[in-house]
Amino acid sequence: MTSNSPRAPRTSVVLAILVAAIGLGVGAGGTAFALLDGGSSAAAPATVTEPETVGAAAEGLSPAEIYARADDSVVEITTQAGQGSGFVYDEEGHVVTNEHVVSGANSMEVRFASGATYPATLVGTDTSTDIAVIDVDAPASVLEPLRLGDSSALRVGDGVVAIGSPFGLEGTLTSGIVSALHRQMQAPNGFTINDSIQTDAAINHGNSGGPLLDGNGRVVGVNAQIRSDGGGSDGVGFAIPSNTVRSIATQLLESGRAAHAYLGVSLVTTEEGVAVERVEPGTPAAEAGLRGATGSTLEGGQQAPTGGDVILEFDGKKVTSTAELQSAVDAKQPGDEVSITVLRGGDRKTIEVTLGTRPS
Repeated sequence: MTSNSPRAPRTSVVLAILVAAIGLGVGAGGTAFALLDGGSSAAAPATVTEPETVGAAAEGLSPAEIYARADDSVVEITTQAGQGSGFVYDEEGHVVTNEHVVSGANSMEVRFASGATYPATLVGTDTSTDIAVIDVDAPASVLEPLRLGDSSALRVGDGVVAIGSPFGLEGTLTSGIVSALHRQMQAPNGFTINDSIQTDAAINHGNSGGPLLDGNGRVVGVNAQIRSDGGGSDGVGFAIPSNTVRSIATQLLESGRAAHAYLGVSLVTTEEGVAVERVEPGTPAAEAGLRGATGSTLEGGQQAPTGGDVILEFDGKKVTSTAELQSAVDAKQPGDEVSITVLRGGDRKTIEVTLGTRPS
């Protein structure tokens, strides 16, 4: 499922990966992705600590204390094409990073804070959430997993720190706050990453895949993108929420791939509800008979689709924005049957849909 959004200001949104200077130059190969203004949960592996509540229960560690606890668990990942960051996920040697850090890599090395470097192999990637898991061939003595926090418990204003290797400078700490929640990022394959975390902690090229940590030293996000005029930390950073990371990493470790429920429509939030702008041919939405727009009108200074279905409810729950509907679809599994209530020609109509699997 995809969605549209008002055109973003003329600022740069780039992946925070440091591209090797092979005819490109530092950062020149950071693919630009549009930022939209604005998963399902699964149990973590036995060796990964279950999420803890953020907020009142947090210890309120200083950035220096968080760094002392976490730095040995944050790694630098180097491939033949570039460099990024990651963190130790479990005691078996699995490391979480961004998909775009390891995309297309036929070899990779993982460097720990001690300077020791070990080869790694790919376990699996999910382009739809920009998450990857790799397996590093390192001794157990250097594998210190980081705890995952509960990203849904974050509040705007909570203190956070980022650790990674911006510009190849491994072990770099930056600090800030959660600037906003429930943002939407565009994944490398064009789908939307919901509930992304916006932070003013400096994120630069090379920070991709590194952890965003809360005041208790728990991972609440994986740093992924930057939005700025200059393409660097003069703007704001965005991280994939830890609850999404937990779900996707679990699937990748189990099968090497992650499956996402798929509807197959392009959507726009309007005053009436979530308007269907376009129905992709051959998708679950098309097979169920959902109808796309036949025209458009000016609404709030933006073009809004007209003549098609306006989605009011999904699986019995009211939805008022594309973000709400996307989250509702993400919470389902391919093959699930759901009812969608739409407004069509002034009348309410309920349509039964069997969700498909999102194409890669």
